[in-house]
Amino acid sequence: MIVHHQQAVEMSDIMLAKEGLDPQIIQLAEEIKAAQGPEIEKMTTWLQDWDEPMNSGHDSMDMDGMVSTDGLAQLEAVQGTEASRLFLTQMIAHHEGAISMAEEETANGSNPDALELAESVISEQGTEIEKMNGLLAAL
Repeated sequence: MIVHHQQAVEMSDIMLAKEGLDPQIIQLAEEIKAAQGPEIEKMTTWLQDWDEPMNSGHDSMDMDGMVSTDGLAQLEAVQGTEASRLFLTQMIAHHEGAISMAEEETANGSNPDALELAESVISEQGTEIEKMNGLLAAL
């Protein structure tokens, strides 16, 4: 999930570097960074505390919702409404992937802290998906 969250932050940074975007898109990108940055730190600390490797050994592109290198390049290349549309489309799929992973954790996990984070991801990212669908429909 750390790599997954890092990509969401990267996608948000790509959008925040653009000019002339709808303020709601800018706000969304800032909210995603504000939510996922601390979660990355929390999960990194857990791995260190548990003496677990930072890399799970899984190919990060196999995670649900990950955007390909080409997809990220495309996001960097587009501007304006096209950038907003692509960002929202990619981020909705990205959030759906995070929710899927979090649901797997709630079904099979045992660590209370990890379960609490998974439940938070499901709730918060579900709310963000609803918001993104509304923004996408308004474009």
